[in-house]
Amino acid sequence: MAYSEAQKKASRKYNENNYKRINMYLLPKDKERWDAEAKAQGISLSEFIKRCVNERISHDNGRQ
Repeated sequence: MAYSEAQKKASRKYNENNYKRINMYLLPKDKERWDAEAKAQGISLSEFIKRCVNERISHDNGRQ
């Protein structure tokens, strides 16, 4: 079944109310490297970045 305009609008509204966006500027070589690592792990680039950040926070909190 096709994704209707009403479904798109509802999804967009839900996402705007429940998530925050972060925009980043990266050097092309860094993005390529991150993309390759995410693909090797079988996850999206977004998920890869979230895991890296959360791992760093956990690591840093463990040192305190």
